[in-house]
Amino acid sequence: MSIDIKAPQFPESIAEGTVATWHRGPGEACKRDEVLVDIETDKVVMEVLAPDDGVVAEILADTGSTVQSQQLIGRFVVGAAATSSPTAAATPAAEASTDALLSPAARQLAVEHGVDASAVKGSGKGGRVTKEDVLSHVSRAAVASSAASVTSAEAPQPSAMPSTPAAALAARPSGDRPERRVPMTRLRARVAERLLDASRNTAMLTTFNEVNMQPVMDLRTKFKDAFEKRHNGTRLGFMGFFVRASVEALKRFPVVNASIDGSDVVYHGYQDIGVAVSSDRGLVVPVLRDADTMSIADVEQKIREFGIKAKDGKLGIEDMLGGTFTITNGGVFGSLMSTPILNPPQTGILGMHKIQDRPVVENGQIVIRPMMYLALSYDHRLIDGKDAVQFLVAVKDMIEDPARILLDV
Repeated sequence: MSIDIKAPQFPESIAEGTVATWHRGPGEACKRDEVLVDIETDKVVMEVLAPDDGVVAEILADTGSTVQSQQLIGRFVVGAAATSSPTAAATPAAEASTDALLSPAARQLAVEHGVDASAVKGSGKGGRVTKEDVLSHVSRAAVASSAASVTSAEAPQPSAMPSTPAAALAARPSGDRPERRVPMTRLRARVAERLLDASRNTAMLTTFNEVNMQPVMDLRTKFKDAFEKRHNGTRLGFMGFFVRASVEALKRFPVVNASIDGSDVVYHGYQDIGVAVSSDRGLVVPVLRDADTMSIADVEQKIREFGIKAKDGKLGIEDMLGGTFTITNGGVFGSLMSTPILNPPQTGILGMHKIQDRPVVENGQIVIRPMMYLALSYDHRLIDGKDAVQFLVAVKDMIEDPARILLDV
């Protein structure tokens, strides 16, 4: 029985997607619920699963193709056996296993460039080798070959120059600088679009402050083991404190939690906090819904879950829709100070940074404290400087005296 393979049903906020990777090629067998193809949207990667045991009969939308919701992209035959040939039957098991980890586009590129697939390190799901992995391997091989030619006593004769693209690149003089051109991923393109939109259509301004992290660090040192044991391995981090401090500050300054819709101001009676998470595909912002009802432990557990899902490419559309305020932490990468860009239609975003020991004055004495710069970017069309500064000071006060979070003072 033949079954149509269709693109997933996209939410209303997503117009189209791109075929990212076919995990099974024509004639390749698979089990029920195994991933056949990944469809990348501007928010997440959506998986199309095998409807039953069988084989992929035909691929109608190749890797890189743009597809619409529910578009026919291939055909599947239930219960059919995988096709084989005498050559394939004679292939050693290890080689067959390597070939199974190649996407169709990567397999074709490997053949064109004469690349040994077993030498290519896959960055895809489950170690799968993608087209970009093959291109990267070709570029690295070209650079290595070019460098080796400098130390060689004999230069190749023009008539002996290879004619394949990879070999031609390798044969360039050592002064040449190889380049690799790849299409921008749909997620990266969407991020770029939203960043430009924020720059063009908001009156963005940033205010700064600094916070003494010693009280929070002392709490972590005192309770981290008990916290991890009590909450099933969840570590006590800084983000839980900042989310809770931001929620309390948003309650006091609701304009920072508001958004602009045309000529209207929408005041949200809830706090849905977006937390920027870095993934292999780029920056994603899953949302902690009703963060005002979450404890620090709830926040840390949910962020841990988001991190795992982002790493595995499992974040869903529902994880990233909405949000009334965003927190981003460039400090985990060593950033000392930055101006975070707004995430429209939100009108505020808090930037955390690297903790660094600095001299500060306390009670007339110079002491060393672990300090962090905080940055609040806000849309000046809606938020006045006074509200922005006072919001940031409220966050600072609660981090420097965490009891304020519990006592609401």
